[in-house]
Amino acid sequence: MNKFIGTGVALITPFTEDLKVDTEALKKLVNFQVENGIDYMVVLGTTGESATMNSEEKRQVIDTVVAGNNGRIPLVLGVGGNCTGKVVEELEKTDLSAFDAVLSVSPYYNKPSQEGIYQHYKAVAAASKKPVILYNVPGRTGSNVLPATVKRLATEVENIIGIKEAAGDMVQAMNLISMVPKDFLVISGDDMITLPMVLAGGHGVISVIGQGFPAEFSEMVRLGLDRKVDEAYKIHYEVAPSIDMIFAEGNPVGIKALLAKRGICKNTLRLPLVKSTQELTNKINSFVDNF
Repeated sequence: MNKFIGTGVALITPFTEDLKVDTEALKKLVNFQVENGIDYMVVLGTTGESATMNSEEKRQVIDTVVAGNNGRIPLVLGVGGNCTGKVVEELEKTDLSAFDAVLSVSPYYNKPSQEGIYQHYKAVAAASKKPVILYNVPGRTGSNVLPATVKRLATEVENIIGIKEAAGDMVQAMNLISMVPKDFLVISGDDMITLPMVLAGGHGVISVIGQGFPAEFSEMVRLGLDRKVDEAYKIHYEVAPSIDMIFAEGNPVGIKALLAKRGICKNTLRLPLVKSTQELTNKINSFVDNF
């Protein structure tokens, strides 16, 4: 489990101008992460626009990342949905041999009760051949996985090893850290409060901005884990303005603009997402130029 302490990044999926998967840009992105100190990568999460991709394209992304990474750092695969049966079926059919864990978002749109969320994850964990990291992001799912439910899953389901906590609520995060077993990973899913969560006892982050500034953000998390607070906060405040920028028009709209500026990929997204406005693009470009 120690392989998930530190900085993970939720990879974007680069697209060509005609909106096909840009495998060359994806290889470049993977190398950029590995060479700049990122600890692990998450493939086909929300940031990867997985909701707009078919199964063949997902396989293309997986194959490209696995080959590009070449076993250098751990990989996590995003497998989630709002139909428990379909998630279970996907987990049973997917070759997970190249992955170290699965990241699974709590069911969206249906708005299940806490008992429903518990039963969903129990079924998902039973179907997964790899450890499962829960993903709580109420802003996208419409329901909140409460700390008491996480504690129950952490203590009763052996295959569930952690949570990406992206409620953006520091009080909830502290309650969660205080309630779960010590070896259960509490991973920030919110870039802006990553450092406070780490200092409160969290284990790191699965980041969006981290793939734009991998060396700096991963160093901030390492310093936080080492309790070098002043040095860590110095980096936090240097990076922080870009975090607001990349989420201003939704994710991965901003991070794709930033990565395009850094020469990693083209600034192309699939509908219903559209690329950043010129005003936001100019702000991001200026930030990168002056960073």
